[in-house]
This record gives sequence, structure tokens and C-alpha cells, in this order.
Amino acid sequence: MTLPDTAANPAGADRTFQVDLRGLVDLLSHHLYSSPKVYLRELMQNAVDALTARHALDSAAPADALGIRLYADGSVVRVEDDGVGLTEADVHTFLATIGRSSKRADRLAEQRGDFIGQFGIGLLSCFLVADEIHVLSRSARTPEAPAVEWRGRGDGSYTVRTLPASARPRPGTTVTLTPRADAGEWTRPAQVHALARHFGSLLRHPVTFDDGTGGPGGPGASVNPEPAPWARTYPTPGTRSRALAAYGEDVFGFKPLDTIELDLPAVGLRGIACVLPETVPAGRRHGHRVHVKGMLLSEQAEELLPEWAFFVRCVVDAESLRPTASRESLYEDDTLAAVRDALAERLRAWIARAAASDPDLLARFLQAHHLAVKSLAVHDDEILRMLLPWLPFETTDGHTTLDEFARTHRTVLVTSTVEEFRQVAAIASAAGLGVVNGGYTYDRELVHRLPEIRPEASVADLDPATLTAHLDPVDRETELAAAAYLALARDALAVFDCDVALRTFQPANAPALLVDSREARHERTRSQLAREQEGGLWGDILGALRQEAPRAQLILNQLNPLVRAAVAIDEPELARTSAEALYGQAAMLSRRPLRPAESSLINRSFLDLLAHALRKDS
Repeated sequence: MTLPDTAANPAGADRTFQVDLRGLVDLLSHHLYSSPKVYLRELMQNAVDALTARHALDSAAPADALGIRLYADGSVVRVEDDGVGLTEADVHTFLATIGRSSKRADRLAEQRGDFIGQFGIGLLSCFLVADEIHVLSRSARTPEAPAVEWRGRGDGSYTVRTLPASARPRPGTTVTLTPRADAGEWTRPAQVHALARHFGSLLRHPVTFDDGTGGPGGPGASVNPEPAPWARTYPTPGTRSRALAAYGEDVFGFKPLDTIELDLPAVGLRGIACVLPETVPAGRRHGHRVHVKGMLLSEQAEELLPEWAFFVRCVVDAESLRPTASRESLYEDDTLAAVRDALAERLRAWIARAAASDPDLLARFLQAHHLAVKSLAVHDDEILRMLLPWLPFETTDGHTTLDEFARTHRTVLVTSTVEEFRQVAAIASAAGLGVVNGGYTYDRELVHRLPEIRPEASVADLDPATLTAHLDPVDRETELAAAAYLALARDALAVFDCDVALRTFQPANAPALLVDSREARHERTRSQLAREQEGGLWGDILGALRQEAPRAQLILNQLNPLVRAAVAIDEPELARTSAEALYGQAAMLSRRPLRPAESSLINRSFLDLLAHALRKDS
């Protein structure tokens, strides 16, 4: 930006900003537009808006007679339309003023919603690939209007001149670019054709491409030969469904599990949602392909659907959604929020239809996307009632549905963590207890809502006491014989706040079970820190008054041969070492993170047992 001469602008007088066009173009290329390729989208968009204005001016003009023609032969790129055109006054007003748009003109203000573009900077994107823009236009508003030529250059200068009407016999506008040498990637004929199809395949006006060779991309090659697939008629519903699925596969590169047709007349939105055939990571949101009035706006519009709908990818065309300044994403407003809610309702309705009439499709859908449905069921009572009986959970009976599980177990127990489930699963199953792994996202909350669907079912959190109550006690003689060993074991494991008990339980190949909840471990850690911080007489008094933190329990299995041999050991040090080894093995089987002291104990007990075995052999 440069400052005006102060001699021409005395102190206190209003001044006008002087724009450095090169700096502005650099700003656009690095911060507004994602790629130089958008120059063609902006030119095509301006052409579409010009055609829209032409129809508003002359509604009798046949739509199929007015179109857009593209030309690229490697030396020039040209975009020509049969739109409303520009007068000389329009050229001075709109092409020579940065940020001014013909769509803002008073005479078209009431029709602005009919235009794709709402910002007057689109033409500047051409400077991303060319140093000069040549515009030749003739207005359709005045029958005898002359042609007007405008040449704008990247240094900020421009020229305007009036030409005879013969220079452009028909109303409309032609924009011609002479690409820079470094812009060949975006201006080669094949690339221009590909970009035109990419951006304009769903445009409602006819668009043709010519590469000057007479080949496949020769004169009259259509960029958008057919309307959008959802706008066509088909002989049967099955034919329509297959056509939409084929279109989704062509756009996204995967064969949809199913396609959901989307139609919101209030905002002029139509399109399809393609259900992904495979599981996607939780929370991973896919971008959606959004067209506005036929022009591709974005392929990564995440904001179109709520977060839980990550099992679909959509391609839609809308009339009333607003693009941002870059026209590469959607403007977040009340309309977009309403569209998002309405599309979410369409997805819920599809799930409901599958649950009611297509159990095979529902089963395949839930196999791939049960996590997405669980996230929805937590907050949606209707989905909960429909699908909770169908959703798979990890249980002591294997992976099964809650409906099946509740038929076998009147009382359903649920763990709070994955490690807690893995710690008790085998033993609980042998004891006839029905336990569900509630450690995964949403699972514990959903299991607790089971009585809403099956009132006869009872759900409770798994308590360590519940499990130990189902383990059989040993006879009095056996317990007395093991008393000395158990005392040594308790003393050895006191550092871990762990009690030791002897029981019998299945499976017999499990030597020990460590019963310890995450909450209990946290409470013991908190109590220990409190004791260390308080200290002194008051610490002792408060320690005596404080409720004792819950202790862990190492339950030894009398049915296991290794445990029977261990409780018979009469060497105190060896008995202590064996108890530490049993504790370490049970801690590892629980699959919870080991504390440093526990890792040290496992290593020490292994080495001590190895040393004892070597001494015995020698």
C-alpha cells in the first residue's frame, strides 16, 4: 500500500487507501484460496451468475440456448458466457474497484440469493496464473449496447475502451488469460478440462470445452452432459438405487453399504449420503462434497453433519447455503444449523427403517458402525429403544447383544474398565455370573439403560465383593494347614495394601485372582499422600479417624496344583518369594499398568525362585 501525495491532500482531508495489487494477490494465494486451480472455478462461477442475471432480465430466454464455453490450447485459457454482460459504466464500477461486486448492485439486490458469489474478489484469482486479464463484454440490458474491452494487469494498472458491437455480436462476456510459464500445471488443456468437470459437473447451464484439436476435448465436448443423478428419472426404484450407489462409488471411491437419498425442499438441498462399508476410527470425521447451485464448493465440508454421523459421506447440491469468502467452505449460520439437524434426522430415519424392515442390512451396518450408533443411542431415546437390543457388547458369554445376554442372565453385572473385565471374565464365567465389559466408550452407560427396554432385567456395577462371594471357601482343615503360609504372604504383600485369601474356583488352571478396582487404588494413593503430608500427632489422629481405604485381595485357588504346592512350603523366605511371584503373575493377568514397585517385585521374585531351583539342583 502506498500513501497519496500530501500536497494533493491537505491536513485533515479524507484520503483513499492505495492498494498494492501484487501484495493482495499474494495474500489471496497464501491465505484465502487453497490452490491456484480455483481461478477456473471463479471464472465459471462469474459466468453462471451472469447467466442467472440474464434470465432475471429476460425470463423468456431459453435456458438451453444460453451457456458457458471453455477453451484452452496451451497458450490461452478462455471462458465465454451468454450472460447479462457489462456496460462501460459497469466495467469502471465493478472491474476496476477491488472488493466491489456486480451482485451487490441495487437493481439486483433483491435477487442476490440467486447468485453463487457474494464477494467481488473472484476475478483477482486469475492473477494466480496470469499477469494480465482480458475481458470483452456486451450488455444485454441495452439492445444497441457497444462492446467494452477491459485489460487488467498484475501491477495494478488497467485500460478500458469501447469497441463496435460487431466485436461481440451477442450479449455476454469473454475472459481470456495468457498463462505464465510457471502456471502450466493448472492451464494445460487436459487440466482445464478436468478442472471444469471437477467444479462444474452438476451445473444447470450447458458447459462445453474445446482444446482446439478436434479430439475428445474438441469443440462441443460437454463438461456436464447429464443432470445430477438424483434429478433424473428411472424406470424402477431398484434402478434408481443402483444408479445413486454407482455415482457415490464414482465420487468417493468405495462401494457404499447403502445410499440414503437426501431432500430438503425448504433450502433447495438434494443429494445422497453414502454409508461407509468399513469401520472408521471413533471421532474421525469425513469431509462431505458440497455443491452450491451446481458449482462445487468443497470436498471437505465437515460442518454439514453432526459429529456422530461419521459413518457416512455426503454429496449434496444446495440453493440456500452460504459460502465463505474463499467459497471453499460453508458459512456457519442458522440455516446451516437447521440443515445439519434435518440431515441428522434423515440418518435416524434410515436407521429406523433398516431396524424395522431390513435386519440383514442392519446387522452389516452395526457390525461396521456400532460405535457411531452407540454414541447416538446415549442421547437419543428413540434410537436407544430401537437398537439397544441389537448392539454388540463384550461379555462373559463372548461378543453378543444385550437382548441375548439378558435372556441368560437376569442380573447383568457391568465393569467400569476394560482391565477390570479382563481380570474377572474367566472366573466370573465359570461361576455363572453374567458380566459385560463397560470399559469401552458409551458401553457402561448403555448397559445401565437396559431395564428401559427389558424391565425384567436387573443391572448393577460389578463389585469385588460380588465376585468373591461366588468363590467357594476351602474346608476348615485345609485353611488351618495353610494359615502359616497365608500369614507370610500377607506380610510380604502388605507394601501393596493387599490381603491374601484361599478359595476354590474355576478354571483350575488359574492359580490366583487379584481383585482390585481402579477407584480403590486411587483412594489408597490419596490416603498415603495425605498421611505423608500431615505427619505428627495430628496426622496420627486424623489417620485413625479416616475411613480405611479399601484393600486389594489376592485370592489363591486351592484347585491349582501350583498353589497347593506353595501353601505347603515350610521355608519362610521361599514362601514369601512364592507369594510375591503369585501376586506378580496375577497383576500381569489383570492387564492394568504395573507400578514400578510391582515390576521390581516380579523381577526379584523370578530371580529368587531361579536361584533357589539352581541351589536345589546342585
